[in-house]
Amino acid sequence: MVLAMLSQSVERGETAKGHQRAGTEPTKGRKTLRIAKKAPPKTGKAPAPGERRAFRKRIVLTNPNAIEVEGLKGLNNDTTVKESSKGTLLVLPEQAVDQLRELAVFKPTQKWRSFRKPAVLWTEQSLELARQLATVEEQQRPGLLRRMLCGEKGVGKSVMLLQAQATALSRGWVVMSIPECQDLTIAHTEYSPIPGTAPTTYAQNTYTASLLARISRANDGVLSTLELSKTHSVPIPLQSNLSLARLAQIGASDPDIAWPIFQALWDELTAPSTDQHRRPPVLFCVDGANHVMRLSEYRDRDFNLIHAHDLALVNHFMAYFSGATALPNGGAMLAATSMSNRPSTPTFSLALEQMRARARESAEKDVPQPSPFQKYDDRILDVLKDVEYMEVKKLSRHDTGRLLEYYAASGLYRETVDARRVGEKWTLSGGGVIGELERVALMPRV
Repeated sequence: MVLAMLSQSVERGETAKGHQRAGTEPTKGRKTLRIAKKAPPKTGKAPAPGERRAFRKRIVLTNPNAIEVEGLKGLNNDTTVKESSKGTLLVLPEQAVDQLRELAVFKPTQKWRSFRKPAVLWTEQSLELARQLATVEEQQRPGLLRRMLCGEKGVGKSVMLLQAQATALSRGWVVMSIPECQDLTIAHTEYSPIPGTAPTTYAQNTYTASLLARISRANDGVLSTLELSKTHSVPIPLQSNLSLARLAQIGASDPDIAWPIFQALWDELTAPSTDQHRRPPVLFCVDGANHVMRLSEYRDRDFNLIHAHDLALVNHFMAYFSGATALPNGGAMLAATSMSNRPSTPTFSLALEQMRARARESAEKDVPQPSPFQKYDDRILDVLKDVEYMEVKKLSRHDTGRLLEYYAASGLYRETVDARRVGEKWTLSGGGVIGELERVALMPRV
């Protein structure tokens, strides 16, 4: 009987405790042999913190391997307003390039790195904008140019802002720039309420300090010749003969006092010009205005979202952009929209449609009206109701041909530049979208 039971257990594959017959599945819960794999050896050095972002955001403005194009005019206060400059390429002077770099105007997506020197195509709209800036300065009673630049993706809105700033710098203006409005609203920089403001306004001290640093470096030639003309209520004592360049540097070095110093600097620049204290016009530009036409990502003490217009820098710009406040010495407030990085803003979209209809001198009945089924922000509509609308146009066939000739002279375009090729590239670029033209003409095809 015992032998029969042992023989049956052997036939079923059962063995002594702790053993397993070959060819059978391991029992659940039993340990099996596991050989740990060795990690691959590290052969490279890990990038330092911020190194990848710096590499991704780097700006290269010259290519020593590109051919230098001869015969191009330089951009100055004379060539920017001449009729003969229309449809030509103007080279940015080295001093203007340094100033524009300090203002962070150049974008990593732009193709400056492909050419020997940075040059811009001076279109009919560029000429018109430059003449309007000159008119603002030459009027007996200086005015304020307020304009919103709109258009398709890649049509050149940011480059149009760059041209306006280069023109203003060549005329001795003080230029300020917020290159990316989303940096003000996505809650990536610290903020704090300003005491005594109703409704509560919030200062962004670190960003204001960086803005003052850019203003000081870009406009050092102008601000260093201007001195204080008023007594200001700031947290630190100021010398009576302090230059405005030094004033901006003081605010840039200490974020805790950056906002009061910015207000003092702005009060000095907007003081009426006299024989003893001359004050130049001011150009203030913002890019990506879609982000400041909505609620920001910041929150107040009750955990409610803060409106972008309650941020101190945005509120300051909108006071002049809306026309509620004037500039005694003249100047311009320019804003550009973004089509590649834009949040959903129904109120701003409606305001743009209304501005477009008024720019085309449509009848009041043809101006788009708010939908009764959509909630709108009256603050945004009030700011934009009197702002000029400028739609950046696509390139004409003539301007497309001039750009292709410039590409060919730089050694980047190897095809023949004739009417057939110009028409082909113009069509492939969506009817003259300069961003698409760079893609089809400069990017190598495999």
